[in-house]
Amino acid sequence: MGKRTLILVLAMIGACQEEPAEEPMRPADFTAHPGVETVTVTGAEAGAELTLYDPEGEPLVTVVADELGTAHFSYIPGEHQILDLNDPDPLSLASGDVLPPGDGYVIQDDTTDPPAWSQPFDVLAVDDVASEEFYASQTLTGLHWSPLTGPDGDPESGYQYIEMRDGVKLGAMVRFPDKALYGEGPHPTVVEYSGYSPSRPDRPDNGSFIANALGFATVSVNMRGSGCSGGVFDVFNRAQAADGYDIIEVVAAQEWVLNGMVGMVGLSYPGVSQLYVGATNPPHLGAIVPLSVIADAWEMQWPGGIYNVGFTRSWVEERESQAQVGGQGWVSDRIAAGDAQCEENLAISHHSVDFETFLRSLKMRPASSDDRDLRLLVEQIEAPVFFGGQFQDEQTGPQFGEMLDRFYMSEDLRVLIGNGRHVDGYAPHAVERWFEFLEFHVAGRIPVLNPLIRQFGAGEFGGEFGMTDVSFGPDRFTGFDSFDEALQAYMAEPDVTLLFENGGDVERPGEPGGRWSVELPVWPPPVQDDLRWFLGPEGELAEEAPSVDASDAWAFDPEAGSSTFFGPRGYELMPPLWDVDWTVFEQGHMASYLTAPFEEDVVLTGPGIAELWLKSSVSEMDVQVTLTEVRPDGQELYIQSGWLRLGHRASEVGDDHRILRTYAEADHEPMPIGEWVSARVQVHSVAHPVREGSQLRVIVSTPGRDHGTWEFEPPAYEAGEAPTFELGVGGAHASSLFMSALPGIDIPEELPDCDGLRGQVCRPYAFVMNVAAE
Repeated sequence: MGKRTLILVLAMIGACQEEPAEEPMRPADFTAHPGVETVTVTGAEAGAELTLYDPEGEPLVTVVADELGTAHFSYIPGEHQILDLNDPDPLSLASGDVLPPGDGYVIQDDTTDPPAWSQPFDVLAVDDVASEEFYASQTLTGLHWSPLTGPDGDPESGYQYIEMRDGVKLGAMVRFPDKALYGEGPHPTVVEYSGYSPSRPDRPDNGSFIANALGFATVSVNMRGSGCSGGVFDVFNRAQAADGYDIIEVVAAQEWVLNGMVGMVGLSYPGVSQLYVGATNPPHLGAIVPLSVIADAWEMQWPGGIYNVGFTRSWVEERESQAQVGGQGWVSDRIAAGDAQCEENLAISHHSVDFETFLRSLKMRPASSDDRDLRLLVEQIEAPVFFGGQFQDEQTGPQFGEMLDRFYMSEDLRVLIGNGRHVDGYAPHAVERWFEFLEFHVAGRIPVLNPLIRQFGAGEFGGEFGMTDVSFGPDRFTGFDSFDEALQAYMAEPDVTLLFENGGDVERPGEPGGRWSVELPVWPPPVQDDLRWFLGPEGELAEEAPSVDASDAWAFDPEAGSSTFFGPRGYELMPPLWDVDWTVFEQGHMASYLTAPFEEDVVLTGPGIAELWLKSSVSEMDVQVTLTEVRPDGQELYIQSGWLRLGHRASEVGDDHRILRTYAEADHEPMPIGEWVSARVQVHSVAHPVREGSQLRVIVSTPGRDHGTWEFEPPAYEAGEAPTFELGVGGAHASSLFMSALPGIDIPEELPDCDGLRGQVCRPYAFVMNVAAE
């Protein structure tokens, strides 16, 4: 029933065709519900084989309707397939793509006689927005919420559904700030948007809780396919971005929103979502505060082209599990209590793709990944942005540094970065920064912290981090006569604040807050000194390249990939001090190189490049490059790492030591066995002070051991196979490390508490002699 059947369908609805229809056809009993790069079918017969045809009449994919007569189309395989939810073989999309926007799509039921067809429909694009009247027609209600006493009434009075442009309804919770502290309103308003549980009525997520306490109304929305929201869940797809646009425009139309402009807040998932939404540029988006985010979704799953079987995989699996019926207790409770809309919405939730299997199949980066690559999308964001990130973020990693100079269109970019952990954007030192930012750009007023929040808020927020003595800084702009003067002074401040030695206070080890800071106009810094060291045959890291050919050898470490640096207690999110067991690679399982003691203080910055000459006994090879500081007191401190699967070694070098590589199949080349190859490994963004007397160490090894939550799946070596590798350290194959230094910075003399430095684990330094290659 291929192209000819579609032509007959189009003829019956008025399309041009010279010949009359020769096959009997009938209109379908089912209904197609098109959305942004998706279409959902309801009302089909259970087991019906529903084929989607593109506007040219080509069959794209056939989906078997479930027992409820529903089907969902969002991903298109490279070749036509029949997909059945009951089929144990998962959908393979390694050569496929998302459903592209366009008009003239048709769905045909292949199991009826005669075949049944849908009316032609349009698959929407992100910029196919609804009318202003659509957004203004929706009314949202809420209740006041106190940071000290909780809701002023039944939380259910703030729970409701917001309709999207394609008819899908998303669960939302509206909370107004404490009436006694901030009055009746209207209030400055922010949205927290994720696939966690932001809309749960009885428990605000952290971003909403903090914003409420600071005087903002909050609208907390579950993404489609999560919580009680309708639609089918996906990971960072374009429909989620379009929904974010719709949410902002609906919320901005509410009479209780001050200035008719809306901000966004959130850390991690609700931080990432802000960047996707921001790139759609809703007209009434006032500002965003993305904290602790990823950069490229594919590289988050495949850092350096190596599959992340640790945090990323478990995060994806948890999202899939929670998106299913019964996956979250509070959702089940709502259905049991009679929320008919929630129950209706979840009827199609089981159509979500098995994303862990899907992402694992994408060993090569498809070109369509660019649609989810935030390094590209942030170039489109026009709203003001407050960005917070930590170079050693144990969950989302350090790749965010690659996009901080790409917010070309943003009206105002503020950046707060430094060493630290995933949650540090909610610590008091960060909260007071993004409070100021939102007051200027969303509230439109001079920032003044409520006296009660000033008295109790810092302790409340800091208590979550184990802080015992904390306070907010003074209101910095109350001395100006007008808002415009205060805003002008704020906008004149440097855009980037670089925190150093967060958690390193010797009196309060592990408590968040930098010991000192530097302000910069941009990141990476515009003025830096280039540094280069060569790896030597005696384990030295020197400024001159060794002239004699030499190489060191190491063997694959089968235990490294599954080893993190946490101790018996495992990963704990909030305690000031982690339980650390940072293991050392045994002799013969790494190659290690050490500088002479530094003769002066240096602020070391990245990204950097490890330019390595490598030889392998097998065609697949993974490598990890880790930088550490060996201090005069005998402690070794983690700085940063980089990873690479050598098949992806093809690369170019861009500005600021950034490596450009595609990870595409066309550029992939296995390692030639027993031959030297040159490869660049990106050491990701970092800023780290190295004091006089300390030494810099470079460790080359199998990936693993040096990260908290990322684990690395090695190549599928044959049983009993023990691959060996060589690293050139002289002559024609001299390997080296490129880094940068931030000039003119005075570093405090006192060493920070090594165990307390947030995100940077510490251990006693242990010398391990390299094994020279034969």
